This record gives sequence, C-alpha cells and structure tokens, in this order.
Amino acid sequence: MRTRVIAPVAAAIGLLLAIPASAADVGPGAPGIGDPYYPTYGNGGYDVSHYDLNLKYQPATDQLDGTAVITATATQGLSSFDLDFALTVSKVVVNGRPAGFATSGEQELVVTPAKPIAKGHPITVAVTYSGVPSTVRRYGFTSWQRTPDGAVAANEPESAWWWFPSNDHPADKASYDVKVQVPSGDQAISNGLLVSRRTADGWSTYHWRETKQQATYLATLAVGHFDITHSRTRTGVPVINAYSTDLPAAEAANARASVERTAEIVDFLSGYFGPYPFESAGGYVPNVTAHFALESQTRVFYSPHFFVNKPDTSVVAHELAHQWWGDDVSLERWSDIWLNEGFASYAEWLWAEHEHTGTPQQLAQQIYDAHPAGDAFWTVKPGDPGAANQFDDAVYDRGAVAIQALRTTIGDRAFFAVLKAWPALHRYGNGTIAEFQHLAERVSGKPLGDFFHTWLYTAAKPAVLPAP
Repeated sequence: MRTRVIAPVAAAIGLLLAIPASAADVGPGAPGIGDPYYPTYGNGGYDVSHYDLNLKYQPATDQLDGTAVITATATQGLSSFDLDFALTVSKVVVNGRPAGFATSGEQELVVTPAKPIAKGHPITVAVTYSGVPSTVRRYGFTSWQRTPDGAVAANEPESAWWWFPSNDHPADKASYDVKVQVPSGDQAISNGLLVSRRTADGWSTYHWRETKQQATYLATLAVGHFDITHSRTRTGVPVINAYSTDLPAAEAANARASVERTAEIVDFLSGYFGPYPFESAGGYVPNVTAHFALESQTRVFYSPHFFVNKPDTSVVAHELAHQWWGDDVSLERWSDIWLNEGFASYAEWLWAEHEHTGTPQQLAQQIYDAHPAGDAFWTVKPGDPGAANQFDDAVYDRGAVAIQALRTTIGDRAFFAVLKAWPALHRYGNGTIAEFQHLAERVSGKPLGDFFHTWLYTAAKPAVLPAP
C-alpha cells in the first residue's frame, strides 16, 4: 500500500530525522543536586572525578588568583550546567573551547559550552578566576577565615565556594591536586600528601595531592607560618601536623599535647572501625578565632579554642573518627548527619573508656538523666533534625546515646561487627541512615524499625535507656 504525505508534514519529519538522536535528550543541568535541606547546593547533570587547582595567594592583600580544571562525566545531555562558586570568573573553557558563563543567585556559576555535551561523554572544565575571599559573604557568613599571617578555608556544610568552583555536595566526591603559590617564607597546607615544594622568583609552590574520593567541604587550605611535625602510625601511615607559629604559648603547648597523639588515636580507632582509609593523617591548628573543629580529610582543622585551658584529646578522637564516619563514607544527603556526628561523638566515649574517664554506658546515662522529658533537647530528631538544627547538641549527644542504646539492644558482638562492616561496605562512597539500619538488622538478625523510630525520629525522650 502507498500513502501520500502532505508536504508540510513531510518537511517536519525530515527536520526531525536530521537532528542527532542525542539532541532530544539535551538540556540544562539542575542548579541543585536534590538535597532537601539545601536545594541550591551541588548541581545536576554531571559527576566530577578530579579537581586540579592551580592557585596563587598573597596573604598581605588576601588576593587569590586561580585556575580550576575539573574533570567530569555528563550524566545527561547538557546544553548548560552549573558550578557552585562565589569569586569573580574571567574565563571558562569546556573541552578545549571557550564557553559562555554567567552568575545566578548566591553561588551559582552557569556555564554554557560551545557545543552541547552528550550523556556519558567526558567534560574538562577550566575556570580562571580571582578575588578577595574574605570580602565575600554568602547567606550571611564566610568560610574563608583570615589569620594574622594568611588565611584558612574550612567550614561545614560548605567552604569550597570561597576558593574553587565545584559541585559542592558530598554526594559528588572526587580526587584532588592542589598547587598553591605563596610568597617565599610562607607555607601552604592542604589534604593528602605533599608531592613537591619549590621556590623561584620570590614565590614558593606547594603541591598537595589527595588520591581518594573526597567531598568538597572536606577540602581545606591554610596559608601562613607553621611548625610542622611528622610521625607515623603503627601501620606506617604518615602523620603530618602543623601549628601556627604565633599561637599563645599555653595554647600551643596544649595543642601539641593533644594533636601529637594523632597516630596513637588512629591506631586505637582502627581497632573499632577497621583499617585507616587514607594515605595520610594529621591536623593543623591555625591562629583563628573560630570555635569549631572540622574533619577535613587527612588534615583536620582545629581551632585553638579547644586548647585554651588544657590539652583536649577528646576533640582529636572525634575528628579522627570522622575519617571513617563522614570522610570515607560520606552523607548521601545532609539529613543523614547522625551518621557523621553521632558516631564521632560515640568515638569520644570509646576513647574516654580507654583513658579511664568513663564508659560509654556511664556517659550515655549521664546525658539521658541530665535532660528531663520536657527539655527541648529531646525535640530534635537526630535522624532528621532539619537544616536549622543540623549541628544542634542533640544530634551529637542524643545521637551518641542512641548508638549506645543500639549496642545494648543488639549486643556487643553484632554491634562491633557493624562498626567495621559499614566503612568496608561503603568505602570511599556515600550512605544513608536507612542503609545503616538495614545493615544493623542483617548483622544482628533483629528487626530495628521501632528502635530507630524511637531514638532517631521521635521528638520526645525515649521511655528508658536500655541497660546491659
């Protein structure tokens, strides 16, 4: 049978046939990765595998110049895509060709490549930029901390925007090369291992490399003057610690008495969580006024605030526990923060028992008893605290009490098996509370739905703390 096609229809069909099949699937990448707490954080449409950062920083003026080369793969056809960034961009090149770019919202850099990118194809993005990071405030705060002799990039849930463009969410992890030029006499510290250091024409270039997958907020940078120490764990992992040379004498002494126990604490925690997951360990104590510590991967940031009055190895145990709980296995979404902070807080209790200052059951009972049923402490749900309460004390302390209750409920044998199985199963990846619950049920052979609902998802004090 023969059919007659009306001319306009035939023309339309011909046009459709002339378009490459992939073009129908091309569109802009989403401006957010889909996190319910932070809708604009991260971006859709691609997956980053590596960041190669080439930076030049002048401490006297806080001027940062850089080129970030981002290697990624398109997870959809892309006509454009976003990066999270807050400094001034002068040029963007995608797959060797100049690309269009524009800013949108608080931290969105919208990139339009000269040619659409097909799903599954590689992307190489080179972003050239400059700025004075300390003058940039986003959502009312800054993650770039000035020091008397330099600066530090460290914060949570974000800090990357202030010093490199990225897909800024823990769900998209990557490896890193960080090359930083600083005036001769200054030092630069970052994650991983120091690959090289050279000096020429009044500038020193430090090249740090982190080969394992790392979330963007765990990337750190510190420039200034430091005393740097070196040691190793029992298994040979190099430990690199650094201390600002202008710290007050008492704080410097207390910091050293604490942070220099890093190798010992890594060895201790390895007995509970399995082999240390990275190629280096350590921390640094810069001269900042901030009052927090951060589990920057392999190179923990410690505020000197923790060491004002005495040594504090508890904070060291907390941040080093994060190397397994948060860094090795990262959040799939920020509502799963209990997997980070609850277990790092519980590691403090394991360390306290080692130091003969209290058992986990004793410390859990103290917290349970200290907060009556009407205390607002119990209204925060560790399993879904909300963005406003993400770092509330209850996420840490009630979260750790919940872990001790889990230990009592499933027994030590299953509990300690779960502590090692979680990092092994999700190594260098991401996880959710639901996946953790499934693991605990599988290992223990017990249904735990009611337990998790009571301890993590109910805005009320549990009726009783289980006793061994």
